[in-house]
Amino acid sequence: MVAFSAAQSEDAAAKVVVPLTRERTAGHRGIRWISDGKRAYIALIRWTYRDPVRSGRRGRPRMMPTPGVGLTQMVKHRNGFRLEKVEVRHRFGAATLDPRTVRVERLNGVIRDRLNCVTRRTHAFAKRVRTWDAAVGLCIFAHNWITPHHALRERAPDLPAGHQYWKRTPAMAVGLTDHPWTWEAFLSRRSLGH
Repeated sequence: MVAFSAAQSEDAAAKVVVPLTRERTAGHRGIRWISDGKRAYIALIRWTYRDPVRSGRRGRPRMMPTPGVGLTQMVKHRNGFRLEKVEVRHRFGAATLDPRTVRVERLNGVIRDRLNCVTRRTHAFAKRVRTWDAAVGLCIFAHNWITPHHALRERAPDLPAGHQYWKRTPAMAVGLTDHPWTWEAFLSRRSLGH
């Protein structure tokens, strides 16, 4: 997960998350977005993922869509509380190979399971946005950097007796680190600016 927002509505959250994602992935190709059926994402992603193309003429350069950007929407049709069907709408750009949102839903489940401030009936409220952001950020950090995931394990030789698989975290799977982190390593790490 690159960015998140604790805004009151999804439209307000999108206005924070989409530009923040673009900023944090600067220099990369466009991202294939998956969203629900909200129309706000269509205009917002088109506006945010534009790059100037210089023609050699004077004046403001023409803005063109960032290569690789795309939006696929998963729209759930319900009849009361019953899910009737899920419609996949490819809106523009590069199509998403697997538009199902199961990975995001799984992460949402992990966050709900680990953070008391997200549950419905709780005494552990996050009354300030900064508290909420810190709690969710730490939970996402633990999910990506500390906790090995069963689906990411790899068969490896030369492991201690009785072990056949090398446990990996999502950060290890994408090559950001070569070992699972600990809370001690995270809290004692000097920031990059010092």
